[in-house]
Amino acid sequence: MACKLKELSFADLTVGLFKDFNRDQEVKKCWRQENGEWTLKDIVFTEKWDTANYRFLTECLRNTIKSGGTVYGAFEQEKLFGFASLENVFIGSRKHYLQLSSIHVSCEYRGGGIGKKLFHLIAVKARQAGAEKLYISAHSAEETQAFYQALGCVDAGEIQAGLAAGEPCDRQLEYDLNRLIIQHEQSAENHLAENTVGKE
Repeated sequence: MACKLKELSFADLTVGLFKDFNRDQEVKKCWRQENGEWTLKDIVFTEKWDTANYRFLTECLRNTIKSGGTVYGAFEQEKLFGFASLENVFIGSRKHYLQLSSIHVSCEYRGGGIGKKLFHLIAVKARQAGAEKLYISAHSAEETQAFYQALGCVDAGEIQAGLAAGEPCDRQLEYDLNRLIIQHEQSAENHLAENTVGKE
């Protein structure tokens, strides 16, 4: 599959951009914290987004760019099938976190490594901005948590109360940007340079 990674502009972000995107996720197990311990529970539901969700998403991503943040998209020809966003506001007691506010891959494209590529682009951007760690309020589904753990994410050392309260079922994670070795940084930048159509 030919994959093009692109940093998105404000003008790129319309509801129509997501017309072929499929957020569907069949969830069977989720992590829940009980008495200070994380336990995998049988919790069954289907995560789906409707038009209202995509409108809200579009506004959120536009606000990310307006506030100086970054949004990347992954495309097959002109079809968006993955995206990730990094906020530009430092958080934490030492202002050492930048938030990975979203990362999603369309249902039919999952498992192909696109999520990992988007994650590393975001990590490189955060490191270049001066952050020590990424902060992630992550969906608690078993497969979502497995994705983050495989990348080296761990439970956040400093919970951001506002984010945790906004999504009480999420698991609050962090990623130490010192884990990024030079090869990862160069690989992400080279991949973007070779496969990106520049901002309009």
